[in-house]
Order: sequence, then C-alpha cells, then structure tokens
Amino acid sequence: MRIQKFIAACGVCSRRAAEELVAAGKITVNGTPAEIGMDVDPENDRVFYSGKRIYIKACEKQYFIFYKPRGVITSMKRESEDEKRAIVADFIKRIKGRVYPVGRLDRDSEGILILTDDGEAALRMTHPRYHVNKTYRVTVRGDVTEAQLEKLRNGVQLEDGLTKPAIVVIQSQASEKGETEDSDLYVADNVKIVKTALHMTISEGKNRQIRRMCEAVGLEVMLLKRIAVGDILLGRLQPGEYRPMTELEKEKLLKGLGLPYVAPEKKGKPTVETKHGKPIHRHGREKSVNERRFIKQIKKLK
Repeated sequence: MRIQKFIAACGVCSRRAAEELVAAGKITVNGTPAEIGMDVDPENDRVFYSGKRIYIKACEKQYFIFYKPRGVITSMKRESEDEKRAIVADFIKRIKGRVYPVGRLDRDSEGILILTDDGEAALRMTHPRYHVNKTYRVTVRGDVTEAQLEKLRNGVQLEDGLTKPAIVVIQSQASEKGETEDSDLYVADNVKIVKTALHMTISEGKNRQIRRMCEAVGLEVMLLKRIAVGDILLGRLQPGEYRPMTELEKEKLLKGLGLPYVAPEKKGKPTVETKHGKPIHRHGREKSVNERRFIKQIKKLK
C-alpha cells in the first residue's frame, strides 16, 4: 500500500495532504523518514506521524452478518414511496453509519448477507476474479439421481453461459416415513423420497443461479438458504437478526480477499513501573507495606 493511501486510511488527512506531510519529514517508517510513493505493509511496518504511531484501525470499517428472511428484498431503499415490501434497511436501523449488503439474495431466498461500508472488500467479494465461495442449503422436491448430481457438479448450461464446477452433496432426505440424515441416505427402494436437502457451493454470482441450475436438471427448489460466504458462517442467527463480525472473522475475510488486516490495540488499564519493579494502575496508587501484609494474611486464612 502506498504511504499516502495508508496515511489517509488511518484518518490523518487526505492523500494530497499526506504527500505534504511526507515531504515535510513528519512521517517515518520503521525509524526512517518516509518518501512519497513508497510502499508500506500495514501489518508489519511501524509508521509514525509527529512521533505517534498511526494505524488503520479495524473499527473504522464495519462488517456485519445479517440473516435475510424470505420475502425481504436485498435493498437499502424502496423504489417508490408506495413500496410496501420489506427491505434489508428495515432490520438494521440501529447500525450507526452507512453499511450496505454485499451481493444479492433473491426475495424468495434466505440466509447470510454481509453488510459493510468497506467498498474494496465488497468489490472483491462479488468480483469473479476472486472466486469467493458461497454455500447454500437447497431443499428440492423428491429424490435426486446420481446423474443430476453429476450435472450440477460439472457445470450446467444456462442462458447466460455454462456454470463453473460446483461442490454438491446430499445432506439429508425425507421419505414418507420421516427424515433420514446423511449416514442413512440409502433407504429401501420401496420408500418414496418426498424431499432432499443438498449442500451446494459455487464461486459465481449469476442471477438466481442456484435455482436456475436446479431447474435445468429437472429439480424443483422448495427452500433456498445461504449458509456461508467464504469462511464466514451464518451460525445461530435467526431470520431478521444481525451481529458484528468478530475480529477473527474480519481477519479471515480480509486476508482471504488479499486485503490487509490490522488487529485493534488491546484495551486495558495503562500501567507504570514502581520502585519495587511491580506495575500499578496509572490511575490508582501503590499499596502500602501494611496493606500488602494484610492481603497476604487474608490469603493465608483462605
């Protein structure tokens, strides 16, 4: 990352003003005066402005996981004032700042949507060049033959081209006698399968792709739920709920997209060294000798 872009991303100033700071000698990288246009590694290089280290703090960008319910349109604004259908914006009014959904889920589908204000991350999650996998639980009517599975896995010819190979496995099946898990999939020949749950992983983002792939091989989709985007899982969220990503999830997401991740500074009470070589809280005071003796006596009684 160029030094000017790094300084701007830290919120110090604009890129143009950052060039002026570099030219004035107010920026150092690893103890050496910075030069305009030089590259810095946000994770490993130590950049200082007027003697104070600066960071691209993870909290400057927001990343949320949202469970879009069925019937909700993946949009942040209505097409008209008369529009009555629910949109994503209806569920996230408490989020401060402007975030937006990455990619789309059609109205009849449900599952994970990533919400963010990170434009570069959003671009990479949706651009075919970065091959971000999306995993779906697809419930179809009836049984699924091996021939149908192979077609889905190898690629299906759609109106807008041949789909890329997909990962497709049978997760469970339900017969007239009840549901069977994957370890019991091979039910008796005389038992009618009424529905099958598939796990499908694709790396493309064609419009209604999963539904069209299933239709092309003769499968009727009953329920479509996206359960993962890359390594980010829907987890235990319920329809309409959202939560901020954990730092581990942010790290997985950004590094998986080839973007830098800088962990936030650990928040804790600042300490100073005392004459006894033991740290105390800066806003507290050092315990007296008598206080320390009293504490030791209490511990012995325990």
